Amino acid sequence: MLPGSINSGTTDAPVARRVDALMPADVILLGEQHDAADHHRIERETVEALVAQGKLAALAIEMAEEGGSTAKLPATATEAQVQDALKWNDKAWGWDDYGPAIMVAVRAGVPVVGANLPLARIKDAMADVSLDAQLSNSGRETQQAAVRAGHCDLLPESQIGPMTRVQIARDRSMAQAIVKVRQPGKTVLLISGAGHATKTIGVAQHLPTDLSIKAIQLQAGGDGSGDGGGSGRAKGYDAIWQTPALPEKDYCASLRKG
Repeated sequence: MLPGSINSGTTDAPVARRVDALMPADVILLGEQHDAADHHRIERETVEALVAQGKLAALAIEMAEEGGSTAKLPATATEAQVQDALKWNDKAWGWDDYGPAIMVAVRAGVPVVGANLPLARIKDAMADVSLDAQLSNSGRETQQAAVRAGHCDLLPESQIGPMTRVQIARDRSMAQAIVKVRQPGKTVLLISGAGHATKTIGVAQHLPTDLSIKAIQLQAGGDGSGDGGGSGRAKGYDAIWQTPALPEKDYCASLRKG
C-alpha cells in the first residue's frame, strides 16, 4: 500500500494518522474535487493535524490570487477581515466550503496565502510561448489532453495551446507562492484541484528539487487507484485518499448548451 493511502472502500481512517504517515514533508499538495463536501472536511482536518503537530508553515490555496495574504492579521481576525485580506471571490469559491480550513490556520497564527495566477495576467500567459518549455514534450501533451477534457472537448484546437499555457502558469504561480512561505522543519500545505497536485505535470514540476514533496489525490468514489485506473504513484500521487462517490452529474451539459 502507498504511504498514507487507505484501503479501497475504507473511508474512516483518521486524517491525522494519514498526515503523520506523510511526514517529513516540506510541501503537501492536497488535490481535491471542488464540489466534494468530504474533501473540504478532509482539508480542514489536515490543517488541524499539521497545526496540532506545530508543523504548518503556511496554508497556500488555489482559491485566492497570488498577493492575497492573512500574514498581517491577528489570530482573532474576523472571517470578513480574512476574506478581505485574501480578496475572496465567493461567487467563484464558496466561503462555506473553504472558510473552515482557512480559519483553523488563522486562529493558529499561521499565514494563509493566495497562490493562483491573477486574472489580470491570464491574457499574457496565453501568449507567453516560453511557458511551452516548462514541461517535457510528453508532459505538455498530457496537460493539453487534460485541457481538452476539462473543457468537454468543446475548445477549438487553436485554443488548446494558449489554455495549456494558462494551466502551466497557474502551476508555476502556486509553486512560487509555496517557495515564498517555506520554513525549514515545517510543511507548507497547498489546497488545489487534483490536476494541479499531480507530480507529473502540476505544481511540483516548478518547485525546487531539494524539497520533500508529498502529493495526495482526494478521490470521490472509484477504486482508490486514481482516475482511469493504475496506481496512485504512476499517476503522480503519493497516495489516494478515497471518499464516498457523489451522485452522477454531467458537468459538460451547461457548456454544451452554451
